[in-house]
Amino acid sequence: MRAHFSPLAMVRAALLICGMLGLAPATAAAEDLTPLAADPQIANHAGFVDERLCSLCHADQAAAFATSHHAKAMAVASDATVLADFNDTSYEGNGVTASFFRKDRQFYVSIEGPDGKQADFVVKYTFAYEPLQQYLIDLGGGKLQTLDIAWDTKKREWFWLGAGSVAKPGSTFHWTGPFYRWNRTCIDCHSTDPQTNFRSETHTYESSYVATSIGCQSCHGGGAKHVEWAKPQSEASAAASLPRVGLSEVSMDTCLACHSRRTRLVGDYKPGGSFLDNFSPAMLRSDLYFPDGQVLDEVFEYGSFQQSKMARAGVTCFDCHRPHEGGVKAVGNALCTQCHTRDAPERFALNDPSGAFDTPTHTHHAEGSSGALCASCHMPERTYMKVDPRRDHSFVIPRPDLSEMYGTPNACTSCHEGKTNVWASQTLDKWFGAGWRNRPTIAHAFAGAAQNDAASIQALRALVGDGKQAGIVKGSAIGEMSRLAGADAVADVKAATENVDPLVRLGAAEAANNLPPEVRLDTIGRLLGDKTRAVRVAAARALGSTQSLDFLGDQRRDFDRAVADLKTYVEANADVAETQSNYGTFLLEQGHPLEAEKTLRKAIDLDPGLPGARINLAELYRATGDGLKSEQTYAEAVAGNPDRADLRFGHGLSLVRQKATAEAIGELEMAVQLDPANARYRMTAAVALDSVGRTEEAFELFDPAQATGADANLLNTAIQIGLKLRRYAETLSFAMALSRLQPDDQNVADLVRQLLAVGEDNK
Repeated sequence: MRAHFSPLAMVRAALLICGMLGLAPATAAAEDLTPLAADPQIANHAGFVDERLCSLCHADQAAAFATSHHAKAMAVASDATVLADFNDTSYEGNGVTASFFRKDRQFYVSIEGPDGKQADFVVKYTFAYEPLQQYLIDLGGGKLQTLDIAWDTKKREWFWLGAGSVAKPGSTFHWTGPFYRWNRTCIDCHSTDPQTNFRSETHTYESSYVATSIGCQSCHGGGAKHVEWAKPQSEASAAASLPRVGLSEVSMDTCLACHSRRTRLVGDYKPGGSFLDNFSPAMLRSDLYFPDGQVLDEVFEYGSFQQSKMARAGVTCFDCHRPHEGGVKAVGNALCTQCHTRDAPERFALNDPSGAFDTPTHTHHAEGSSGALCASCHMPERTYMKVDPRRDHSFVIPRPDLSEMYGTPNACTSCHEGKTNVWASQTLDKWFGAGWRNRPTIAHAFAGAAQNDAASIQALRALVGDGKQAGIVKGSAIGEMSRLAGADAVADVKAATENVDPLVRLGAAEAANNLPPEVRLDTIGRLLGDKTRAVRVAAARALGSTQSLDFLGDQRRDFDRAVADLKTYVEANADVAETQSNYGTFLLEQGHPLEAEKTLRKAIDLDPGLPGARINLAELYRATGDGLKSEQTYAEAVAGNPDRADLRFGHGLSLVRQKATAEAIGELEMAVQLDPANARYRMTAAVALDSVGRTEEAFELFDPAQATGADANLLNTAIQIGLKLRRYAETLSFAMALSRLQPDDQNVADLVRQLLAVGEDNK
């Protein structure tokens, strides 16, 4: 008679066989595990187990993972893990001097410390593996700082990671400052179940993790239940029957938790959760992305991949990447031709990727050459951290015509050094005809928005209404539209709140910050009860300044719940000064000035060099009627950041309110000097000068040659002062520029005619 076994019984049998072969089930061997190399930050976290238990039953997967960069993301500094040369070497350049040496089997760096003095520091951990390796230094209080001099593993030399001038000790971007603090900036993604454990009362950390580097439980979640399930037990007492019992579902969201530019919304993220319920991603901002959506700053893969047709077709990270090794599944074009075949794959019936692409007819490059690789044209590289090339994941089609217009990268001129965008465009014309120039692109709309061109509003509106566009494009477009159009975008933002894509709704929630406070509740109120946490938090922040919250009715409950989510986000980022500063403003808007002041003071303590927190505190004092404290707070901010135009301007206004006009004018003029393009600074300084009889000096702040393209308020101010001085010729330039901006304004048209007549009379 043939025996019948349930799936659970077969798995149990496999585990028993492992035991007979010397590969005992995890829990049976737990007591035999020798202690790991001393790492004081390793701790037992509820639901997690010693990482080494996984390899006892999953040896093949563990061996594959051991070859990955993930497995080497962080390690205790030792002869086996340190790649750099610490044999009395040194680095000198960019105003930085450091020497590296060994003593008592430890690794040291001698460098300028937090007090500005040269000192010796012990390297505690390595950070990353290739193409660069960084080093972590313990400054006490649990603070681990990432040294801003790194080791180039290819060139085998030290190099400085910074840019521009060297930051001063005590500032945000000095290597001892908040930006380079592992506990704050890096902890989420280089260890297994990292816990920040920041103590606000003492500004110290008790950070811990299950394993020093990324491990199995980083992606699969805590393994305690799985190990418990694996214990030999009777089938009748088993709660489930699959070998994945107790483990989290590994999806693309698992990868994106780290491979994204995002803000964490919770302090206890566990793998398997929805990305947008745990993180809020950065949208396609002009400081992060090029106008065509290609990556500009270090944004990792999420934002670019979300734009791609592949993402919308259902392609995931695991279609191209091996989950354990981390590398790609196939070499060269074989990776792409898994799907981009001559015959349409059944999986993509609605998004046909078929075609003859891996041929010289399509690539116009010799077979086997680098130019014939799909990735060379459609995944161009951009170098980050000075030595780390990473590929764009939006899978763009090269557009040298856009590069000529907007400075966007394209693969043609990136590979063919010395060639121009015009040459590349003409070459593509020969190969494919001129039709490629008419392919739809987001570049025109976003490039116009970056230049504050009101004409781009309609182009942005078209993107939002385009069913073929990705959610992140639409969400970003609605944000830009609201910034440019203000109240005129209310209907667009409200419509976006009903979109099925959470990224569009997130864009709408963030866009509400650009709308008048009195219309926000009606526009995005429904998002307070959104099913996605990132949307709820953004909505709560935008509605913080709404004056009609006492009349929310049924929405009050949703608002309170969204605020609870907001508080969770603030607590999860308790050591981030920017978060505390923004929350302080929220508290002030909600009518809690004492709590707001306390929170803003906390932000300043966290990062004394952060100007934004001091600005917010100064504005709090202004709003609560304490002009003297407002001026003093601005003065403190200026003392620490004398080259910040916004601080000079704010200080100038606070001095005006204190009737210290002479000192105010000095600060306003300095703001203009530091930021000559800022129309508000120039206009305010001119009004101040005119008010004390220095009208000629006021008018000198306006240049008739730059009247075209100037702001309407600036032009009006220049016209008023010019007329007061009877300098009609120069005033005419400003009036004509204003007429072009406001062609339907009859008063402006009349003024132009009068000034022209005066000019004729004076001939």
